[in-house]
Amino acid sequence: MVKFFRAYFKYIVLAAVMYMPIFGNLDTLPIRIWDEARLAISAYEMLNDGDLIVTHVQGNPDMWSVKPPLLIWVQAGFMKVLGVGELAVRLPSAIAAFLTGIALLAFSLKYLKSFWFGFLAILVLITCHGYINVHATRTGDYDALLALFTTLSALSFFAFCETEKKQQLYLFFIFTALAVLTKSITGLLFMPAILIYSIHQKQFISLLKNKHFYFGSIGFLVVTLGYYVLREVNNPGFISAVHENELGGRFLTAIEGHQQGFWFYFNNFVDFQLSGWHLLVPCGFALGLVSKDPRIKKITLFSALLITTFFILISTAQTKLEWYDVPLYPFLAILVAVFLHFIFRWLQNREWPKKTWATNVLPFVFVFLVGIGPYQKIFAKTYSPKEYDWDKDFYEISYFVKDAVRGKHNLDGQYILYDGYHLHLLFYVNILNDNGVRVSFKRWEEVEAGDTVIANQNQVKQYLDEHYVHEIIGFNGTVLTYKILSKKEHEQAQN
Repeated sequence: MVKFFRAYFKYIVLAAVMYMPIFGNLDTLPIRIWDEARLAISAYEMLNDGDLIVTHVQGNPDMWSVKPPLLIWVQAGFMKVLGVGELAVRLPSAIAAFLTGIALLAFSLKYLKSFWFGFLAILVLITCHGYINVHATRTGDYDALLALFTTLSALSFFAFCETEKKQQLYLFFIFTALAVLTKSITGLLFMPAILIYSIHQKQFISLLKNKHFYFGSIGFLVVTLGYYVLREVNNPGFISAVHENELGGRFLTAIEGHQQGFWFYFNNFVDFQLSGWHLLVPCGFALGLVSKDPRIKKITLFSALLITTFFILISTAQTKLEWYDVPLYPFLAILVAVFLHFIFRWLQNREWPKKTWATNVLPFVFVFLVGIGPYQKIFAKTYSPKEYDWDKDFYEISYFVKDAVRGKHNLDGQYILYDGYHLHLLFYVNILNDNGVRVSFKRWEEVEAGDTVIANQNQVKQYLDEHYVHEIIGFNGTVLTYKILSKKEHEQAQN
């Protein structure tokens, strides 16, 4: 046992370091509005209707979120095993983040022959605010799973360029197909960099002469296009919706008002997404390009190409959202690790510490000092997840219905009055209904005497005050529970 512990101690430490940022308290925050809520509802309905091809929202084919359903399949599977809840929705993203870290470590061990390069890359990755965040690894959205497959796809191609083994080429096509099945065309945004790198390495022509390239390409097309054809057969009009939403709409126009300047993502990196590490990215790039180690030089160039082309593509697109940059973080982490590992090795090779101490602890002190600040911030963020100030009032009703699922409130026979998109609340209403609690949504204009209703939006509360005689029977922050006594006299007169 002692021998095993000594041999694998550094891996145990790494696993412990990774745990809290990735897995810690995943189910604390309620389901997020928009994408996570929509995916959660689709997974819930897939679990119940058994339709693995056409995703549904409130019983209708989803023609708004038209990405392939790989993530939804996984979420529905977790719901089957763990039950319907936040954990089942979010574990796929967390596991994807963990496996992305493992991929960086495996690459480091296999190609660079260094555990500590992989350790440093993972440390940087899991302390990036933009990566360990909602809409990324901390919620049930597409982007963490996408980043796993784009990372594996790119590293597989890099390995093929180094070894020319057909297995690596097939892995490249498999992971690229999985990336497309996760988030449609976004899974192909590293392809320009991969093309440029193959030309730079003078392997493009030989690749075109390789029969396995064509076998892999055919397999990729059969899998990806096959899903779209199958969905169109079962859901006519789907491909047209994909064309409008994915292929042209988001790139050429700003969907839903998400319009930002070209430097939107760069400014986010500097201000908060990559804060603490962003200054080391150019340091790692410069150091890597002049490194005497050809392996470091190659992975530096490859990572820089991936980052640059992907950055240009998403910055040129008219629709911009903070989380569109998630696939970049593993390769940004590699560039930072190039710089940090250079210092680590320099300290490791100093002679005087070896003469002074039994073990040269300087490299490990360096890792601790450089990582403790960013890690403390990300640990605090994930150990005790909190709402941003601008979201506190908005999500109070989400906490209320989430607590009702846990038995803290009895909502049986009550109605939720909510103005607007409400799938983040419907998720909990579905769970309550499955548990035998009769709670549902109702239009506030249709409230009747004797109803018990729940509201937290000011416009809904104002409507109730103006049109109904009521009694407030419950207070939970901004969430009020009303007993409706009657319509006011002027309402009755109008009727």
